[in-house]
Amino acid sequence: MNFEGLDPGLAEFSPAMHSTLDPVLDAHLNPSLLQNVELDPEGVALEALPVQESVHIMEGVYSELHSVVAEVGVPVSVSHFDLHEEMLWVGSHGGHATSFFGPALERYSSFQVNGSDDIRQIQSLENGILFLTKNNLKYMARGGLIIFDYLLDECEDMHSLLLTDNSTLLIGGLQNHVLEIDLNTVQETQKYAVEIPGVTIMRQTNRFFFCGHTSGKISLRDLRSFKVEHEFDAFSGSLSDFDVHGNLLAACGFSSRLTGLACDRFLKVYDLRMMRAITPLQVHVDPAFLRFIPTYTSRLAIISQSGQCQFCEPTGLANPADIFHVNPVGPLLMTFDVSASKQALAFGDSEGCVHLWTDSPEPSFNPYSRETEFALPCLVDSLPPLDWSQDLLPLSLIPVPLTTDTLLSDWPAANSAPAPRTILAYRRAPPVDAEILRTMKKVGFIGYAPNPRTRLRNQIPYRLKESDSEFDNFSQVTESPIGREEEPHLHMVSKKYRKVTIKYSKLGLEDFDFKHYNKTLFAGLEPHIPNAYCNCMIQVLYFLEPVRCLIQNHLCQKEFCLACELGFLFHMLDLSRGDPCQGSNFLRAFRTIPEASALGLILADSDEASGKGSLARLIQRWNRFILTQLHQDMQELEGPQAYRGAGGSSFCSSGDSVIGQLFSCEMENCSLCRCGSETVRASSTLLFTLSYPEGSICDKTGKNYDFAHVLKRSICLEQNTQAWCDNCEKYQPTIQTRNIRHLPDILVINCEVNSSKEADFWRLQAEVAFKIAVKKYGGEIKNKEFTLADRKEPRSAEGLLYCSSIEEMKNVWLPFSIRMKMTKNKGLDVCNWTDGDEMQWGPARAEEEHGVYVYDLMATVVHILDSRTGGSLVAHIKVGETYHQRKEGVTHQQWYLFNDFLIEPIDKYEAVQFDMNWKVPAILYYVKRNLNSRYNLNIKNPIEASVLLAEASLARKQRKTHTTFIPLMLNEMPQVGDLVGLDAEFVTLNEEEAELRSDGTKSTIKPSQMSVARITCVRGQGPNEGIPFIDDYISTQEQVVDYLTQYSGIKPGDLDAKISSKHLTTLKSTYLKLRFLIDIGVKFVGHGLQKDFRVINLMVPKDQVLDTVYLFHMPRKRMISLRFLAWYFLDLKIQGETHDSIEDARTALQLYRKYLELSKNGTEPESFHKVLKGLYEKGRKMDWKVPEPESQTSPKNTAVFPSVLAL
Repeated sequence: MNFEGLDPGLAEFSPAMHSTLDPVLDAHLNPSLLQNVELDPEGVALEALPVQESVHIMEGVYSELHSVVAEVGVPVSVSHFDLHEEMLWVGSHGGHATSFFGPALERYSSFQVNGSDDIRQIQSLENGILFLTKNNLKYMARGGLIIFDYLLDECEDMHSLLLTDNSTLLIGGLQNHVLEIDLNTVQETQKYAVEIPGVTIMRQTNRFFFCGHTSGKISLRDLRSFKVEHEFDAFSGSLSDFDVHGNLLAACGFSSRLTGLACDRFLKVYDLRMMRAITPLQVHVDPAFLRFIPTYTSRLAIISQSGQCQFCEPTGLANPADIFHVNPVGPLLMTFDVSASKQALAFGDSEGCVHLWTDSPEPSFNPYSRETEFALPCLVDSLPPLDWSQDLLPLSLIPVPLTTDTLLSDWPAANSAPAPRTILAYRRAPPVDAEILRTMKKVGFIGYAPNPRTRLRNQIPYRLKESDSEFDNFSQVTESPIGREEEPHLHMVSKKYRKVTIKYSKLGLEDFDFKHYNKTLFAGLEPHIPNAYCNCMIQVLYFLEPVRCLIQNHLCQKEFCLACELGFLFHMLDLSRGDPCQGSNFLRAFRTIPEASALGLILADSDEASGKGSLARLIQRWNRFILTQLHQDMQELEGPQAYRGAGGSSFCSSGDSVIGQLFSCEMENCSLCRCGSETVRASSTLLFTLSYPEGSICDKTGKNYDFAHVLKRSICLEQNTQAWCDNCEKYQPTIQTRNIRHLPDILVINCEVNSSKEADFWRLQAEVAFKIAVKKYGGEIKNKEFTLADRKEPRSAEGLLYCSSIEEMKNVWLPFSIRMKMTKNKGLDVCNWTDGDEMQWGPARAEEEHGVYVYDLMATVVHILDSRTGGSLVAHIKVGETYHQRKEGVTHQQWYLFNDFLIEPIDKYEAVQFDMNWKVPAILYYVKRNLNSRYNLNIKNPIEASVLLAEASLARKQRKTHTTFIPLMLNEMPQVGDLVGLDAEFVTLNEEEAELRSDGTKSTIKPSQMSVARITCVRGQGPNEGIPFIDDYISTQEQVVDYLTQYSGIKPGDLDAKISSKHLTTLKSTYLKLRFLIDIGVKFVGHGLQKDFRVINLMVPKDQVLDTVYLFHMPRKRMISLRFLAWYFLDLKIQGETHDSIEDARTALQLYRKYLELSKNGTEPESFHKVLKGLYEKGRKMDWKVPEPESQTSPKNTAVFPSVLAL
């Protein structure tokens, strides 16, 4: 509260007067009066304070219930109802704090907070109470123990504090800054600058911080940056108090008069929706305090210092009949507070008395208060007699004196510690079976579940060697925010592996913090697009350097070519500097391919949301499909090319597919009939599927199978099957064998872990491998860590040797490298390969001449099990040196986790650790060592200027008379820095999915899916400036839900090739035109281009975008529409009934010219700031609406525009 302008008599209450008070009981007084009453120094009791036991309280009407003395003669400076317990806290001008329990105001605790300064604000927390004095913040337990004491500068004069969340606090006062304190670290984290004379009152809503100043102003500040968004000039003198509720702000204060400050009986009320004042509220008391008391209505309680209290509605009239009187012992009321339940009011006066007013005989301060802990009663000093004749007498009855000597029961640590390998001493109970928790049904607090019969009844085995390490491992895993009761297994899943979602606000994605999830310069992919489950595989293909270069060099005539769309997406990933991209155009082409639908790769929205089906099987089918599709797209011989740069790939020879060179493995399939007839057929495959040893899945004995053994068995597969024999002329049992002719450069493996049997095999092999590793390095194990002495581990940039711990070796069966050798008899040898093997056998490059190849693990795609969300797919990718060189300017390799738009560097062992309870391997990518040196990795942009030349329309009914643009001539081709006006119109494919919260606000679950319908580009210079050279309507095969005709000008039928009269083209054709303009370096001028480029799915460098929505914008102000800017600056009336993209693009160009004229080409920002100020003043007066024709036709006739003309 601001005490300026209060009664001058308060000056006599100086802290020095009360520092020596020591009340003493007078001999003539009745000792029974001491209960809840303190005495003044003269020993005179404050009469009229005792309250009768039964006080008649009328329900719903506030009446005085109790009065009590906090500190005799010392004014109460602040009062506060505890938000967690049924307690009332008061602070005095002498720095003393007192708490009272319950509506009876029984004294709970009393202690000194500060020896000299008054307590200015109290805030209750869960574990204690915060006290703010002039230059000190003290956090104390409710009993009086100090938790921390934070000293501020001596020059500080703090008046208010505000708890913004459970661990952050704002402190303000009569200085030019507000401090932000972290309660966990007790350190200052931010210092926000404010205007002189500072902040004395602070409030908070879900939209703003509200700061009250002694100058009479109230500022509304941003919740994140603390910058001023709005400001209300409430009173000319000073501000006394204010409160906020819903959309209303009410304030009371002082006005300047000739004789000084006078209390203003008009309350200022502001509407926070319109950000303007409404009719002031005249009251019949001199307001010093006010609070909203929202019970059935939004009532205001207005309190004067003389003790008058009036209730009224903030938007109604004050009634004198609603006034009641508080009878303070002292002359003035000093403080006022309202309980959280709105059932109790607390008043403190200048004589140290506290008055409690309630609207019911048994009020509660909080809706849900926890139980208060009271001090234990003092124990009686007398001890019971002990009978030494009783053998069973407990020796604990004998009091033991406090001593510093060693007791006999204090055993040495060597005797009390367990033996080195005796884990039984700390044996914990094993965790409950996950199947039991999953099937459990609760009745009250008892759970019932069927017996899964995985163990013998009433017998629980203990795995002694692993029990401790398992518990230690789980204790390090981040706790799931969902809670264990809902999903018991989620406590094992690290937070970075959980499914990430985008939280949408009114601004869409503009205020979503993607940098929180990705602090690298690599680009993530957004997951909200249909069928975006393949994001992880797109990243895997992108980080294969030969694939990335090959795909970006490809360009063909097919409208829906996955290779072309993937190349466009890779180009966006190259340009991005950490911002996420979206594969909307690629996934749109993906949905149109019949083979994808036939394989079940196209998911409906309901299936994707519910997680229907197995994502592991789905991504493995997608992996096979995309490699096959890319191979076909590269292999098809193109006819007359629409784009002359399409055949300039630096990779392929005529008619050959480099995808085949990279991924294809040539094989011989032999079929041997029992008659002795053998048939041999040559074939090729782009990937392999793991085939697990028969009987090993059910074998629990722990037989060791190397991954290399299983891989060789899968590649050189041998099986018995029925096949046609030409010799026998019938189907016969045959032995099918597969021999390898040529190994691929990139080895792709589908793991096929689709059931619990395969998962058990991986788990068992990982356990066996772990035991072997422990035995092998057992002699070097110390404190659960060991060094791999026989292997040369990779070193960090500082030259330090990485040490592996036992935890890193758990759940690991997959090798980082494998070695393959082609034998002379068409056989294949496969073995695990380590860096130590390379030191023994020599570099792998030298052995390739003899058919020996070393493959390094490059990526693993895993399925994260989560029954609540249906699971998710993530990828571990080893990013090579060339990518780091382009993005970060450094040369090194690093493993990363790619979880949609979450990207995080990880340890290499994390990429091969598979805890089959939640992390299941799906796809493995191994690449030949030194792969990049085998291919030419130069990228030649295949898009040439010919894409801008004239082309035929897809519409059958279009005539030349309907043409709305003139294509560019050869002498008009754009150059670097040329201006191009751009505008795009869109239609809706899927409506927005949203839900209403309990407070009435809307939460966007999934945004509407938009599709570009029209793109217009106009010339920005030359004799034909303003004439369009692109005006393409985009044909779509997907169902349009809403054409948005009012805003887009697109009508039903405009996008249909059969009936449209527009210049209709494919999205790919127009996309290539825009890509050429971006690559050539033109600058795009438009209004709201950020959304346009996002829907078109283009990544444009920021220095090539001139957006008028930002050029004519002031910080922290609203964005201005193109229609209003055109009317204000250009005297143009646009967008009458519908929008037209040609008109909008021309207008944006003219506005940019106007901007250059007003700002003198950006050299006079101050003068242009004045222009913007006039623009916003005019906009507020006009309510941002363009006048109708019969009214004012031009802003040049107003008083605002002459300043613009003068410039």
